[in-house]
Amino acid sequence: MRVHLPGGRAALRRHRSGRVGLLRQLLDILTRTAYLLKWHRHFGPASGSDPKIRGDVMGRYVLTAFAHGTLLGPTQVAAHMRGTVSVHELSLAANKHTTATKIDAASVDVIDHFNRLDVASVWGDGKSAAADGTQIDTWEDNLLAETSIRYGGYGGIAYRHVSNTYIALFSHFIPCGVWEAVYIIEGLLKNASDIQPDTIHPDTQGQSLPVFGLGALLGFDLLPRIRNWHDLVFFRPSPTVRYSHSDSLFGDQAVDWKLIETHWSDLLRTAISIRENKLSSVTLLRRLGNHSRKNRLYRAFHELGRAIRTITLLRYLSEPALREQITAITNRTEAFHGFADWLMFGGKLIGHNDPDHQEKVVKFNELIANCVIYSSACDITDAANVLAAEGRPVDTDDLATVSPYITHTIRRFGNWTLNLTPPDQTPTTRLDLEPRVLFGTPPT
Repeated sequence: MRVHLPGGRAALRRHRSGRVGLLRQLLDILTRTAYLLKWHRHFGPASGSDPKIRGDVMGRYVLTAFAHGTLLGPTQVAAHMRGTVSVHELSLAANKHTTATKIDAASVDVIDHFNRLDVASVWGDGKSAAADGTQIDTWEDNLLAETSIRYGGYGGIAYRHVSNTYIALFSHFIPCGVWEAVYIIEGLLKNASDIQPDTIHPDTQGQSLPVFGLGALLGFDLLPRIRNWHDLVFFRPSPTVRYSHSDSLFGDQAVDWKLIETHWSDLLRTAISIRENKLSSVTLLRRLGNHSRKNRLYRAFHELGRAIRTITLLRYLSEPALREQITAITNRTEAFHGFADWLMFGGKLIGHNDPDHQEKVVKFNELIANCVIYSSACDITDAANVLAAEGRPVDTDDLATVSPYITHTIRRFGNWTLNLTPPDQTPTTRLDLEPRVLFGTPPT
């Protein structure tokens, strides 16, 4: 790693944290990003007969996202806004003007603008993402909540897809008892942003043999971080094949290529139906569960998954860089869970029994997390440009180690005021660093 500046990363952090006016209120961040990115434009009544919002529409939607994404709720937010908005007005905006699909569309606007920042390309290329879940408590008497043996709580799982550029791409709120791999393909297909990863890194819960097969047919490279992977079976390409140095890795079973060939057209037809949104991958993978062994389509997907997983395990053994990549990106997803949980400071329990409401809370939380990430990325860009303008070269290797999951520059508490004044200037998207730092010193 090249370090052009004494102190390297520490100097960048000190300079960034010391900038005047960088400490921002969370509500101000949401208002500023709404002005700049217009993410609130997707919210509104479903039909002309539904109640309309009188007054400032953007402010109402910002407060709605703030109330539900932080789990403060309309009552707490209305009480702290000193009569400028009522509980009824915030509840109306949430219940009648927003849906999970509309919140996804709003988040896509934030993701696409984030992707246009130069600093985003410093963190990653967007071609890979990680998928992982985190447990969120709910009331007990509802259709979705279950006891989670894995997380040790009662509620549901916020299952998120997070890009290697740190931004969250899509989320589901699913039961604790479901195998998370069922939702991994669905999240990739429903991601409508400009960041379209083709490599996905789940954990043990995010993989299974049918998912390996279906992912390969849909063009996704499933490279999971599997617990106790050395206990898995390596399948031979044929019963007679033997290897000089790695034969001990393989079991006695071989891939049934004849079965795959027989049902190849059915496999392709199924994959095309899912890609064209004629069939849900969640529905299919639920059908292709452990109780489907007599299903010929299941057997074909299972056999194809054996071949793909064996290749993946061999790659995992032979490519140290791949192992490092899987660990780094899955760790970013874990960090995003912690960051989103930090923003959910109004409580640790979704106090509602409606599954649609629970889904919207998780997606609102993801929306405000992405807004904060975008804001922090803009501040990091400004700090790096200031350092470069002062004659202190900034190494992109150092810059890549600065995560946008920054909390010490964000104020969650205090006096909440809705400042609807437009920003003084648009954010800087370009990194104006010295050419010799970006491209190396030219040869003499």
